[in-house]
Amino acid sequence: MKKITFFFLLVFSQITFSHSKITETEKLAATCKVWGFLKYYHPKVANGEVNWDKQLLDILPKIDKAQTKEEFSLILENWIDDLGPIKEIAPIAVPKDVEYFDKNFDLSWINSSKTFSKRLSKKLKFIEENRFQGEQYYVAGFDHVENVFVRNENLDNLNYNEKNPRLVALFMYWNLIEYFFPYKYVMDTKWDKSLEELLPYFVAAKDEEVFYNTMEKLTVRLNDSHVTFFRYPKQDADLNKERHYLPFKAKIIDEKLIVTEILADSLAEADGIKIGDVITKVNDKTISEIISENRALVSASNEGSYLKNVIKRIEMGYTDSITLEFLKEDKYTSKTMKWYNYHDSHRNEFKKSTVKKVRFKMIDNNIGYVNMGNLKPFHISTMIEQLKSAKAIVFDMRNYPNGTFREISDFLNTNEKEFAIYIRPYYTYPGKYKWDEGTKSGIENNKDYYKGKVIVLLNEESISQSEWTAMCFQTAPNTTIIGSQTAGADGNVSDFDTIKAFYSRFTGLGVFYPNRRETQRIGIVPDIEVKPTIKGIQEGKDEVLDRALAFIETGK
Repeated sequence: MKKITFFFLLVFSQITFSHSKITETEKLAATCKVWGFLKYYHPKVANGEVNWDKQLLDILPKIDKAQTKEEFSLILENWIDDLGPIKEIAPIAVPKDVEYFDKNFDLSWINSSKTFSKRLSKKLKFIEENRFQGEQYYVAGFDHVENVFVRNENLDNLNYNEKNPRLVALFMYWNLIEYFFPYKYVMDTKWDKSLEELLPYFVAAKDEEVFYNTMEKLTVRLNDSHVTFFRYPKQDADLNKERHYLPFKAKIIDEKLIVTEILADSLAEADGIKIGDVITKVNDKTISEIISENRALVSASNEGSYLKNVIKRIEMGYTDSITLEFLKEDKYTSKTMKWYNYHDSHRNEFKKSTVKKVRFKMIDNNIGYVNMGNLKPFHISTMIEQLKSAKAIVFDMRNYPNGTFREISDFLNTNEKEFAIYIRPYYTYPGKYKWDEGTKSGIENNKDYYKGKVIVLLNEESISQSEWTAMCFQTAPNTTIIGSQTAGADGNVSDFDTIKAFYSRFTGLGVFYPNRRETQRIGIVPDIEVKPTIKGIQEGKDEVLDRALAFIETGK
């Protein structure tokens, strides 16, 4: 009997010991969350009394030595205790004028029995309930818009060839997104999972180059067309080389690359390149392969925006030449072409700058046309005067407008109307957002409003202000959206340049229709969907504009 009892005790102790084991990824992911939570919630940390980055560097060697959940939890408990006592202020009342948006908010990890002791979870919960209520030291709301910007951080002097400085940078960025990115809830991969998946790569990075590549992959996980990422020359060997470009622009259609614009006439002519040419391979890779292999490296909210952005990895490079495969008259032919510097490859663009750009004009059949990318505020009164008698006005926003929405909306609308509402970070309860009042445009009882048809042209080039302006114009009584899905990234951006070796940005403000319909990743949905075709490009047609003109004449 004693032997049987001893056997079960031995088995039980082995199961208990095995269960309490904790992996490196589990330890670091949990440390990242606790460090970020204390950074924005603990009164002594959130008000800047301690050097929080240095404390992380000091605690990481201790974390590294912990073998079990109990050892790990005790390190974090002592760390919290060393910060000093927290004054109990709970319950914290929610102001009457605040309505929370909670889709991003999740502190359930605090109660993880797999990682934390009950005592540690209790301490974290107490901090949440008695969280810091003053002005955040490490972040603040930018101007009246209140999208986040980082302050009082200085990570540019760290040596990212070493593991722990890399972890400091990762933890800082991950928690900034965790608490202050309004669209975390619509990512393809949960932000927690992205941390767990990429942590081993940050740990194993052999040098700064791998660190930056991994950081770039992390920013892509935001699924946000506003996200950009680039490194400064001092940290990137490639950027010390001259970047080269092709003398044309292109568009991906049906997994083929179609030449849509010639940027340098003589260079394109020398290589026999014409608008409408179909490219099927680039350096022996099919367009489909290029689309597939860049998923983790190119930021985009949706597929249309991704296909637009991935072309940049084709149109520029650091080699001296590029080999393209063309499909002409059912025959495949390959051609090795020379790359060119930016000035030579974009000669036509420099010529265009000296030529008067089309801002607005009357086209056939008493129809007005406005290029919103060229129209400036001081052109609006003249534009209205010349086009007010048109039976329809086409506002082409396959570009980026110049802050002209309000005066044009006043012209189009019968009354003042709200066209967008917002969620903004709630800095006294990080991770939560608050619904805020929206933006209105138009004039009350406007008897002189425009009474013709209003057509707005959109596509994947339409991003941010273009999408927001389209939402504004949709309030007009006779507006039709024609084109294709927009970039799906509305709202003011937040810049991230705390680590001076690279720069990134992300959408910092949540934008919704007044009925709270979402816009992020969805974009502005056209009433009539039209996309360019290979045949249309080869024939020199603007099929989106042509469809708009047909709709104006037929009503369908």
